[in-house]
Amino acid sequence: MAEAKRTKRFERIVMPHLDAAYNLARWLIHDHQDAEDVMQDAILRAYKFLDACRDETSRQWVIRIVRNACYDWLSSAANLPVGFADIDPNDADGVLFSADAFGEERLSPEALVIQEERKANLQTLIAELPPEFREVIILREWEDFSYKEIAEIVGIPVGTVMSRLSRARAILQTEWTRRYE
Repeated sequence: MAEAKRTKRFERIVMPHLDAAYNLARWLIHDHQDAEDVMQDAILRAYKFLDACRDETSRQWVIRIVRNACYDWLSSAANLPVGFADIDPNDADGVLFSADAFGEERLSPEALVIQEERKANLQTLIAELPPEFREVIILREWEDFSYKEIAEIVGIPVGTVMSRLSRARAILQTEWTRRYE
């Protein structure tokens, strides 16, 4: 009976955050299959340490476990990232952009092509950011975590989160202007 209760709590605490967790893993790991493997490891960790989670901070707790699993995976010599070029921006399996990230208005076919090109260009720029900048951009802009929540997930002060976001945005803006305008 206790195991059934634990499983229900796991489903309530962990399952709602798997899309956001996978999104972060995909951006940090750079590979769909490897991100899935890391997610499996992270989910097992979450289940094992479920008693350590407070319900009110479950979202940050799950994301922090996945983030740590990603960095554990990346720290092994065989798993050093080689680039992001192998991820297809149109891959339906990935949760890389929310459906409404670029507006919901009806666009002409030409405008849709331009919009898709801009998405791909933005993905390229984000992928080129150093990991410490890339993760705060993903957590803030795509997953809508607060500065405080990001600080808790990443284990840095709120001021550092703000600084990294500012620097990441400045890099993105500079590179966008340099490459695409």
